[in-house]
Amino acid sequence: MNRLTTKEEEVMEQIWEIGPCAPKDVQARYPEPQPHINTIATVFQSLERKHFLTHKPVGRGYIYEPIVSKDDYGRTKLGGFVDRYFKHSYMELVSSLVAEDKVSEQDLLDFLKELKENKHE
Repeated sequence: MNRLTTKEEEVMEQIWEIGPCAPKDVQARYPEPQPHINTIATVFQSLERKHFLTHKPVGRGYIYEPIVSKDDYGRTKLGGFVDRYFKHSYMELVSSLVAEDKVSEQDLLDFLKELKENKHE
């Protein structure tokens, strides 16, 4: 999966929230001063080149639709983060979360219990 720039990610977040839309729909969600419509349209085109969006003609314009789900992108991004910062190890990530008191031992035990219960269902 292609990497997105910060601006592309920002626009994709809006598209995932809105669903099928036009660049003007995303532009309208920005606070003032809004980015120019051409800027948003350029990002849409870039996202389409990277295979995150597809479009279909509607009236005189286009409606764009996500090809990549937010969940799929998040999993890919998390994998890259783990590879880059935690030596390709999800356990290193979990260890770091425990060390920083972001996840407790009880949280882990509850999670393991839930995994076991779901596995037997």
